[in-house]
Order: sequence, then C-alpha cells, then structure tokens
Amino acid sequence: MRMTSTRMDLIRPSPASQLRRRVRELHDRGVDVIDLSSGDIGLPTPDHVIDAAVAAARQGDTRYTNVDGAPETKDAVRAQLERQNGLVYDRSEVIVSSGSTQAIAGALMATLEDGDEVIVPVPCWAPYIDQVRLNGGRPVELSCRQNNSLKLRPDELAAAITPRTRWLILNNPVNPTGAVYTLEELAVIARVLLAHPSVWLLCDNLYENIVFDGVTAPCLLEVEPRLKERTLVVSGVAKSYAMMGWRIGYAAGPSALIAEMAKIQSVTTSCASSVSQAAAVAALTGPQDLLAERASALARQRNMLAEDIRECAGLACTPPAGTFYLLASCAGVLGKCDPQGIPVTDDTSFAHYLLQSCGVAVMPGSVCGITPRIRMNFALPPATLRNAGQRLRAACAALK
Repeated sequence: MRMTSTRMDLIRPSPASQLRRRVRELHDRGVDVIDLSSGDIGLPTPDHVIDAAVAAARQGDTRYTNVDGAPETKDAVRAQLERQNGLVYDRSEVIVSSGSTQAIAGALMATLEDGDEVIVPVPCWAPYIDQVRLNGGRPVELSCRQNNSLKLRPDELAAAITPRTRWLILNNPVNPTGAVYTLEELAVIARVLLAHPSVWLLCDNLYENIVFDGVTAPCLLEVEPRLKERTLVVSGVAKSYAMMGWRIGYAAGPSALIAEMAKIQSVTTSCASSVSQAAAVAALTGPQDLLAERASALARQRNMLAEDIRECAGLACTPPAGTFYLLASCAGVLGKCDPQGIPVTDDTSFAHYLLQSCGVAVMPGSVCGITPRIRMNFALPPATLRNAGQRLRAACAALK
C-alpha cells in the first residue's frame, strides 16, 4: 500500500536546505567549511529589533495573534509598502506569514486547479517550481537569454501564455542571478499582462533593498497600477534586516485572495510568531538608514569576491546589480580532471569537487535552471571571503 500521494513524487526537498544540512554535518565532524551556498546574510539582526523582541516576550506578548497577523504588524507592512513602492493597502489586503515562502505557497494553494500553468522565468529560486507542482499546477519554465541580462523578454512571455496560464512569478532583484528589472523593462511586461486579463502576477520583492551602484528595484505595480486587482506583492524582513530565522514574511493583494490565504494558514500553521512579529514591527518602523549602509558594505564584498573569481582558472563572472549572490560561469573547468583523475563534467560535479578538495560549499547553477554556473553568497565577513577566494584559486589551479 502506498504511503504518500503521487504528487510527492513531483517535488524535491529544497536544494538550499539540503546543502545547509550537509555543511552543518561537516562542521559537526570538525571539517573546516566555508559556506557560500546558503541564503543567509552574514550580518547581525539590528539591536533595536532584538530589543523589541525581548521587550515583547517580557511583557507577555507570547500568545496567538490574528491568523493573518497582528494589527500592528499589518500596519507596519502597509507603511513599508507605501514608503518603498508608493502602494496603498487596507489591513484586509495584507497577510503576515511565517516567512515569504509560506506566503507564496498559500497563494498558489488558494488559486491553482490541477493543470493550471504558472510561468516562472529561469534562472529562478528553485522552490517556485516545486511549490507549483505541489499544488497541482504545471510550471512553465521560461528561459531568459544571456544576451538580455538573464531577464524575461516580453515577446517570449506573450508567446508562453495559454488559456491555462494562472500566474506569472516575477522576482526583482532575481535570485540567483542578481539581475534587476528597471521601470522601463517592467513597463513592457505590464503591457503584455494587460492584454491577458486572466493572468495574475506574483511580485517577489524579497531582495528589494539589496541593490548596488545607484540601482533601484521597483515593483511592477509602480509602473502599472491597473494590475493591482490581480497582483500579489510578496516580501519579508529576512534579507533586508538579517532576520532569516525570525520567519516573518508578508503579502499584499486583493482582499478576497488574502482571506483565502488566511483560511489556509488557520488550518496549517496558524499565526506567525507573536515575538517575531514584534521584532518585524521594530524593523519596518525603526531607522531605515541601515539599509543603505549595509548595501554599501555588501557592494564592497561583491567586488572582493568578483576580483577573486576572475583570478580563478576557468571561472568568469559579472558583478550583480542586486541580491548578495554572485553567479559565476564554470564552463572553463569542464572536461578537466582533479588530482585523482576524476573529471569535472558539469556544475554539480564541480561543486562537489570544491566541497571535497578545498572546503568551499557553492550552489550548482543547474539547481536554479542555469548551467554551467555556480552561485556564491558574498554576504560574509571580508576575511572569510578572502579565505574562500584563496581556496577557490588553489582548487581551480589543481584541475588539469
């Protein structure tokens, strides 16, 4: 007798979570590993945010909140969306979730019928694909061309839309490439969506504050407000405020959709942590100058890692405009052999070689829909990045 549903055969555990587990296992065994594969940002949660959480816990703010978020948290989110994007929402149009991942999953669960199509530009954050499959949908992976900075082309989007298309998922800035869509690029995508009124838009803006060199990462609704009634804007405090483990995400969209997402939360996770919500309020309403300061520091670390990668035989990269990931081509090492004579055949085997030979963990680009590439997190202390760069240069030089 089968134990699990056949749908479970269609999905895989999050590749990032599997790599985190592998790195922790190696650390537990005393192996010296530098983890460039994770989505963690190596900066502390701001002191005033931690203070707010401690105060909330000491004051007894440890009980259930409303399933869709405490009023104070919703108001902080509403204020942030208006400040960041000029978008105005009522409380009924906002939901607070246990991370942005849950918000995306809830939206797909609430809307997809078996066989509905969801267009996902690739390269992409891998769980998009599996979340669609888990909810009975069919992911339509739309490859973005290298000669278009790995961004979605409007003509290819239009060609991919069918009567079964339910959603377009648009990530800006893009994990894993670090590409950032401009207002002009979003405007032409918006025109395609206006011509297809049955297609909904999910804007994942989780990395919106991590941009460099004067670039900004707008939300498509800033360009085309007529799409608001069929758009869900998703974000969270994880990346901007270094609050990954606090697990607070949020979404804003039509109240009818938000109500269905709240219904799902009520029978799955219930509300997000009350203490974490208090911390999120402090983050969203407190001093915001730290965002620019941290982005400047990350830009320096980006440049540092990019410089080291360019000195690695067989690797090449272009510094990203956003996120804290550097996507490097490893085409130049394919076909070479390690000192034991084992060939490097693809980015997965190259990532395995790096972990085994020099103790550097990277994410294979094939996991994200682009190959042969590796994704590396540069949101680490500069000394750690320099150490990683030295190890990578030596490992690449050892390939013959």
